[in-house]
Amino acid sequence: MRSTKSRSRGNKNRSNNRPTGGSIINRVFDSSGPDGKVRGTPQQIIEKYNQLHRDGVLSGDRVDAENFAQHAEHYTRLLAEAQREVDSKRDEQEAQNRERQAERDRERQDRLKAQEAAANDPSITEQPEIADTRRVEVEPRDAEPMDAGLVETPEAAPPKQVRKPRQRKPRPPVDTAPEAAE
Repeated sequence: MRSTKSRSRGNKNRSNNRPTGGSIINRVFDSSGPDGKVRGTPQQIIEKYNQLHRDGVLSGDRVDAENFAQHAEHYTRLLAEAQREVDSKRDEQEAQNRERQAERDRERQDRLKAQEAAANDPSITEQPEIADTRRVEVEPRDAEPMDAGLVETPEAAPPKQVRKPRQRKPRPPVDTAPEAAE
Protein backbone atom coordinates (compact mmCIF):
# COMPACT_ATOMS: atom_id res chain seq x y z
CA MET A 1 0.00 0.00 0.00
CA ARG A 2 1.21 3.48 -0.82
CA SER A 3 2.04 5.98 1.82
CA THR A 4 -0.10 9.10 1.81
CA LYS A 5 2.94 11.14 2.67
CA SER A 6 4.46 12.92 -0.32
CA ARG A 7 8.14 12.34 -0.72
CA SER A 8 10.51 15.09 -1.77
CA ARG A 9 12.69 14.00 -4.67
CA GLY A 10 15.86 15.65 -5.87
CA ASN A 11 17.52 18.58 -4.15
CA LYS A 12 18.75 16.50 -1.24
CA ASN A 13 20.36 19.53 0.37
CA ARG A 14 17.15 21.49 0.95
CA SER A 15 17.68 21.24 4.69
CA ASN A 16 20.93 23.15 4.30
CA ASN A 17 20.03 26.78 5.02
CA ARG A 18 23.22 28.30 3.66
CA PRO A 19 22.84 30.96 0.99
CA THR A 20 23.65 29.71 -2.49
CA GLY A 21 25.66 32.21 -4.51
CA GLY A 22 24.92 35.84 -5.15
CA SER A 23 25.21 38.80 -2.86
CA ILE A 24 23.68 38.57 0.59
CA ILE A 25 23.51 42.34 0.90
CA ASN A 26 19.98 42.41 -0.54
CA ARG A 27 18.88 38.92 0.47
CA VAL A 28 15.99 38.65 2.93
CA PHE A 29 16.75 36.70 6.11
CA ASP A 30 14.54 35.30 8.87
CA SER A 31 16.30 35.84 12.16
CA SER A 32 15.01 34.00 15.21
CA GLY A 33 15.91 36.31 18.05
CA PRO A 34 14.89 36.21 21.72
CA ASP A 35 11.80 38.31 21.00
CA GLY A 36 10.58 36.28 18.02
CA LYS A 37 11.39 36.37 14.32
CA VAL A 38 12.89 39.40 12.64
CA ARG A 39 12.67 39.42 8.84
CA GLY A 40 14.52 41.61 6.34
CA THR A 41 17.82 42.37 4.68
CA PRO A 42 20.92 42.33 6.90
CA GLN A 43 20.82 46.13 7.17
CA GLN A 44 17.15 46.10 8.25
CA ILE A 45 17.80 43.33 10.77
CA ILE A 46 20.76 45.27 12.23
CA GLU A 47 18.60 48.37 12.63
CA LYS A 48 15.80 46.36 14.28
CA TYR A 49 18.14 44.64 16.76
CA ASN A 50 19.84 47.96 17.57
CA GLN A 51 16.40 49.45 18.30
CA LEU A 52 15.52 46.45 20.51
CA HIS A 53 18.93 46.87 22.26
CA ARG A 54 18.13 50.55 23.04
CA ASP A 55 14.68 49.59 24.28
CA GLY A 56 16.19 46.91 26.54
CA VAL A 57 18.71 49.40 27.98
CA LEU A 58 15.96 51.97 28.62
CA SER A 59 13.76 49.39 30.34
CA GLY A 60 16.67 48.23 32.52
CA ASP A 61 16.77 44.66 31.13
CA ARG A 62 20.53 44.23 30.70
CA VAL A 63 20.35 40.56 29.61
CA ASP A 64 17.92 41.18 26.74
CA ALA A 65 19.82 44.33 25.75
CA GLU A 66 23.10 42.41 25.52
CA ASN A 67 21.40 39.58 23.58
CA PHE A 68 20.00 42.05 21.02
CA ALA A 69 23.40 43.75 20.74
CA GLN A 70 25.04 40.39 19.97
CA HIS A 71 22.45 39.63 17.29
CA ALA A 72 23.03 43.05 15.73
CA GLU A 73 26.80 42.48 15.83
CA HIS A 74 26.40 39.10 14.09
CA TYR A 75 24.50 40.64 11.18
CA THR A 76 26.94 43.57 11.10
CA ARG A 77 29.82 41.13 10.61
CA LEU A 78 27.83 39.23 7.97
CA LEU A 79 27.13 42.47 6.09
CA ALA A 80 30.75 43.65 6.38
CA GLU A 81 32.06 40.36 4.94
CA ALA A 82 29.61 40.53 2.04
CA GLN A 83 30.61 44.15 1.39
CA ARG A 84 34.31 43.18 1.35
CA GLU A 85 33.56 40.48 -1.23
CA VAL A 86 31.62 42.93 -3.39
CA ASP A 87 34.45 45.48 -3.15
CA SER A 88 37.12 42.91 -4.06
CA LYS A 89 35.08 41.72 -7.08
CA ARG A 90 34.57 45.32 -8.17
CA ASP A 91 38.31 46.04 -7.82
CA GLU A 92 39.11 42.90 -9.84
CA GLN A 93 36.68 43.94 -12.55
CA GLU A 94 38.11 47.46 -12.68
CA ALA A 95 41.65 46.06 -12.99
CA GLN A 96 40.56 43.82 -15.87
CA ASN A 97 38.85 46.77 -17.56
CA ARG A 98 42.01 48.89 -17.19
CA GLU A 99 44.09 46.06 -18.72
CA ARG A 100 41.71 45.72 -21.65
CA GLN A 101 41.70 49.46 -22.24
CA ALA A 102 45.50 49.60 -22.10
CA GLU A 103 45.68 46.75 -24.65
CA ARG A 104 43.25 48.57 -26.96
CA ASP A 105 45.32 51.75 -26.61
CA ARG A 106 48.52 49.85 -27.49
CA GLU A 107 46.85 48.29 -30.54
CA ARG A 108 45.57 51.69 -31.66
CA GLN A 109 49.06 53.20 -31.30
CA ASP A 110 50.58 50.32 -33.29
CA ARG A 111 48.01 50.82 -36.06
CA LEU A 112 48.71 54.55 -36.19
CA LYS A 113 52.47 53.94 -36.35
CA ALA A 114 51.99 51.43 -39.16
CA GLN A 115 49.82 53.91 -41.08
CA GLU A 116 52.40 56.67 -40.62
CA ALA A 117 55.19 54.34 -41.75
CA ALA A 118 53.17 53.38 -44.82
CA ALA A 119 52.53 57.04 -45.63
CA ASN A 120 56.24 57.90 -45.36
CA ASP A 121 57.62 54.85 -47.23
CA PRO A 122 57.71 55.48 -51.00
CA SER A 123 58.06 51.76 -51.81
CA ILE A 124 54.69 51.07 -50.20
CA THR A 125 52.79 54.06 -51.57
CA GLU A 126 50.71 53.70 -54.70
CA GLN A 127 52.47 54.75 -57.87
CA PRO A 128 50.60 56.79 -60.48
CA GLU A 129 49.76 55.04 -63.74
CA ILE A 130 51.89 56.05 -66.68
CA ALA A 131 50.16 56.28 -70.03
CA ASP A 132 51.47 54.02 -72.79
CA THR A 133 52.99 56.39 -75.36
CA ARG A 134 54.07 53.77 -77.88
CA ARG A 135 52.72 54.27 -81.36
CA VAL A 136 50.10 51.81 -82.45
CA GLU A 137 49.33 51.52 -86.14
CA VAL A 138 45.66 51.29 -86.95
CA GLU A 139 44.30 49.96 -90.24
CA PRO A 140 41.68 52.05 -91.96
CA ARG A 141 38.14 50.64 -91.70
CA ASP A 142 37.62 50.19 -95.41
CA ALA A 143 40.89 48.34 -95.93
CA GLU A 144 40.92 44.59 -96.01
CA PRO A 145 42.23 43.07 -92.79
CA MET A 146 45.65 41.55 -92.96
CA ASP A 147 45.66 37.86 -92.22
CA ALA A 148 48.82 37.20 -90.28
CA GLY A 149 47.55 33.82 -89.09
CA LEU A 150 47.10 35.11 -85.60
CA VAL A 151 43.99 34.82 -83.51
CA GLU A 152 42.40 38.10 -82.49
CA THR A 153 42.45 38.68 -78.74
CA PRO A 154 39.93 40.82 -76.89
CA GLU A 155 42.62 43.41 -76.18
CA ALA A 156 43.42 43.75 -79.87
CA ALA A 157 39.77 43.91 -80.98
CA PRO A 158 38.37 47.36 -81.67
CA PRO A 159 36.26 48.70 -78.83
CA LYS A 160 32.55 48.03 -79.16
CA GLN A 161 30.29 51.00 -79.48
CA VAL A 162 27.90 51.34 -76.62
CA ARG A 163 24.37 52.22 -77.66
CA LYS A 164 22.37 54.63 -75.60
CA PRO A 165 18.94 53.39 -74.61
CA ARG A 166 16.15 54.76 -76.75
CA GLN A 167 13.97 57.27 -75.00
CA ARG A 168 10.25 56.65 -75.10
CA LYS A 169 7.74 59.23 -76.09
CA PRO A 170 5.53 60.34 -73.25
CA ARG A 171 2.04 58.84 -73.28
CA PRO A 172 -0.83 61.15 -73.99
CA PRO A 173 -2.93 61.94 -70.92
CA VAL A 174 -5.83 59.59 -70.39
CA ASP A 175 -9.16 61.30 -70.05
CA THR A 176 -10.92 59.61 -67.16
CA ALA A 177 -14.00 61.83 -67.15
CA PRO A 178 -17.10 60.14 -68.62
CA GLU A 179 -18.05 61.51 -71.95
CA ALA A 180 -21.26 63.42 -72.15
CA ALA A 181 -24.04 61.66 -74.03
CA GLU A 182 -24.86 63.30 -77.37
